[in-house]
Amino acid sequence: MYSFTNDYSEGAHPQILKALMETNLIQHTGYGMDEEHCGRARDLIRKEIGREDAAVHFLVGGTQVNLTVIAAALRPHEAVICASTGHINVHETGAVEATGHKVLTLPSPDGKVTPAMVQEILDAHPDEHMVKPKMVYISNTTEIGTQYTKAELEALSHICRRTGLFLFLDGARLGAALTSSANDLTMADIAALTDVFYIGGTKNGALFGEAVVILNPVLDEDFRYMIKQRGGMLAKGWLLGIQFETLFTDGLFYEMASHATAMADKLRKGLEEKGVSFYSQSVSNQLFPIFSDETIARLSKDFSFNIQARMDESHQAIRLVTSWATKEEAVDAILAALD
Repeated sequence: MYSFTNDYSEGAHPQILKALMETNLIQHTGYGMDEEHCGRARDLIRKEIGREDAAVHFLVGGTQVNLTVIAAALRPHEAVICASTGHINVHETGAVEATGHKVLTLPSPDGKVTPAMVQEILDAHPDEHMVKPKMVYISNTTEIGTQYTKAELEALSHICRRTGLFLFLDGARLGAALTSSANDLTMADIAALTDVFYIGGTKNGALFGEAVVILNPVLDEDFRYMIKQRGGMLAKGWLLGIQFETLFTDGLFYEMASHATAMADKLRKGLEEKGVSFYSQSVSNQLFPIFSDETIARLSKDFSFNIQARMDESHQAIRLVTSWATKEEAVDAILAALD
């Protein structure tokens, strides 16, 4: 059986494992304070985004990043805005709410947040008798595989800066977004248009790890205290540094993401040629084809995947995810199974 369930079913790229093994018996300063690996990884990321002033912190996972960033940015009476499909709203077990902050949502057919949505929520929260919106949370790619254009991100950045809101981009699948055929953003663009974003390693070939990039110095004040208080400060922090150092040496981050999107493109094209319709217009490594219950039962004998949504009494949308390690023969096999 082959898994299209997610993009983190495999361990890590061999180059990352090799780097970890080569440094395994070398002693390091802990808590992400080593210069050999965490320091070098920070420098590589700053070079990639063209911002020498950026603060870079390494944490283990996405939910940990989201709750820590949001808790650090907001005062007790402040709230975060996101699409109703946003990861912090539907896939994090109330982690943000557990920090004491409300998540304000609006429906979004394409999974994106727009300036009009932001303004609608601001208008609905005019005074001290309700929470105060202070941050906009988006993800690129979104939970349903869509992604932001540069013009869309510029428009969001403009309204956030005009209204005094922080803009936070969840980049758990940023590699897939940046290597998509539909993409017109660079990591430097994202750094210029957001207050904070993160680069996902877990879903792009790392063993684990996310790199938080803070562009607004207000958000970096006491941020390490927040990491520690939220249980996110890894004693063996150099293990994160080594991985991001490897990811941003010789283009490995983009190489792995490009493979994932190439396999998704092949799968999408094959499905389209078979007349399959889709739940969303995904252009990334997550695809949401719609099949009959009978077809889903047949596919599930040889392939694993998630059910996304029921469309009618006899059809459901499923989620197929490709990764840096997806083999082309696996894509060929699932397409052949539909013949």
